[in-house]
Amino acid sequence: MSHIAVERNRRRQMNEHLKVLRSLTPCFYIKRGDQASIIGGVIEFIKELHQVLQALESQKRRKSLSPSPGPSPRTLQPNFHQLDSSSIIGPNSFKELGASCNSSVADVEVKISGSNVILKVISQRIPGQVARIVTVLESLSFEVLHLNISSMEETVLYQFVVKIELGCQLSLEELAMEVQQSFCSEAITML
Repeated sequence: MSHIAVERNRRRQMNEHLKVLRSLTPCFYIKRGDQASIIGGVIEFIKELHQVLQALESQKRRKSLSPSPGPSPRTLQPNFHQLDSSSIIGPNSFKELGASCNSSVADVEVKISGSNVILKVISQRIPGQVARIVTVLESLSFEVLHLNISSMEETVLYQFVVKIELGCQLSLEELAMEVQQSFCSEAITML
């Protein structure tokens, strides 16, 4: 009898927790009312909140670094931060390596995860910018596997999962700089 009571109590607690999770999550994240859908929706909602937090932190950092009202190609001086000394992109790079290239226009972070490259770009919303980034990636023989775009007000976060092609010998810093240059060309055309 006590085993049945314990199981009922566990189910009651689980149902209460699911009700709380469901009430805290916007309804369009939860497709159905079953446990798996509720948990899956909550996970997606938390991921999106994390992306928005990253975008806000980057926007705050960019505002504190650059009090000027707009980007100028003359003042665009990217800063590199290498996260690992051996950062040649290749299909056998299975540990996580990374580099970043930040400027007053955009923050670009490149990491290797398994046999893919994770590219994160945080910037102000610029019409056509995602197409320019995709063009840069394709011109460097990368294949875009997944793209996620999150925005809040005028700040946008682009997250690319990119397949590394065989024989690729591009460094992470070079890739970050190529993506950063796509913003420079936009700044020049805006003048």
